[in-house]
Amino acid sequence: MTQPIYQVKADFFKTLAHPARIRVLELLRDGERSVGELIPEVGLEASHLSQQLGILRRANILHSRKEGASVRYSVIDPRIFELLEVAKAILTSSLGESRQLLAELEGLEFVERVAPDSRRGPA
Repeated sequence: MTQPIYQVKADFFKTLAHPARIRVLELLRDGERSVGELIPEVGLEASHLSQQLGILRRANILHSRKEGASVRYSVIDPRIFELLEVAKAILTSSLGESRQLLAELEGLEFVERVAPDSRRGPA
């Protein structure tokens, strides 16, 4: 039995739903890299980074190849970078709208409300 496409899409986005995986994909935009090259940029221990790379590889997002003693990773489909750019554009737009709303709120003058009892003069 095949999964409905919305479930497949949800699973795809779940695969991407980790900051380290997004960072790895951003770094691989410039070409393939080894785990050793990724560690300082991603900020994870080698074992944890390898787990994240494995998740991306099993989801057919990354390709790995052995080169000497190291394994080099690259993105299988460069359209993943377009997806990341679209996500960035959506977030930028949303944050821009929030920033504009905040500026409007900061520009509002609030009239101090005085409690009915405090309107009387000094006793």
